[in-house]
Amino acid sequence: MSLVSFVKIQNDAIDSFKQAIADSLDLIGYSFKQGTKSVVIKPNMCYYWDYSTGQTTDPKFVAALIELIREKISPKTTISVVESDASAMKCKYSFKMLGYEKLSRDYEVELVNLSNNPTKTVEQYVGGYKIKLPIPQIIQNADLKINVPKIKYSIPKVKLTCALKNIFGCIPYPKKFRYHSQLGEVIVAINKTLNFDLCIIDGNIVSGVQPRRLGLVMASEDSVAIDVAASKISGINPKTINYLHLATEEGLGQMNFIQKGVPLDYFKVRYPRKDVQKQLRERLYELVTTMGIAKQLGL
Repeated sequence: MSLVSFVKIQNDAIDSFKQAIADSLDLIGYSFKQGTKSVVIKPNMCYYWDYSTGQTTDPKFVAALIELIREKISPKTTISVVESDASAMKCKYSFKMLGYEKLSRDYEVELVNLSNNPTKTVEQYVGGYKIKLPIPQIIQNADLKINVPKIKYSIPKVKLTCALKNIFGCIPYPKKFRYHSQLGEVIVAINKTLNFDLCIIDGNIVSGVQPRRLGLVMASEDSVAIDVAASKISGINPKTINYLHLATEEGLGQMNFIQKGVPLDYFKVRYPRKDVQKQLRERLYELVTTMGIAKQLGL
């Protein structure tokens, strides 16, 4: 089974973040490979929300990771922080508003808008569907690809935004809603194609039903396993998240995992969960939507 680590962050200083990240990697037996020349880091910058909302990855967390990479590999390692435009978010504004332009200057890393980066189209088969996707060359050519997502509730169809869903943001088309009719399949397809090497979750501040400091770092080489763990922390039954089952069937990872470090339940009881009534309303919405579609198809 895959390993997933859970580490408590002592405070909000960069050194504390760095130590927690290092500890989380040690617990899963991960070490950076010498000779790695290019690294891509994909944070979550879904909108213009400040990291204090729990919606976006804290640039201080990314700074701590950058320091660790350069200490463990080489000060000359080329590091790129990547994101793509969305229908309601432009990278040129989010990089500045969320603190990543300052990060770029202070740590000499490149900020890359994937929507302006060279791509090539690939075909991927997932769940019986053939899916065509534009793939950013900078990610495909990187020696090391690191996913740095958040744990967040999502639309009823998806339920959880974390490791696998964060890579959906690598699709360079701004109007990604074009994929929403096959969202689960597309999430799996882009992960299957780009195949990120490592996932480190910034769970210091989480959104939930309201923002709260959880003080958590999670790490795994298995995006499915870490998403299952994240769903349990947030109070979502992973068995109800369809794209996790699909990702498992497509060989992206395992639903079962071995916990390392602080027990998962320590963070689970502290996570600001949605109230039961809201979850029931969302479930009802799903059922009504499904029944409506079934009726239209004459099933």
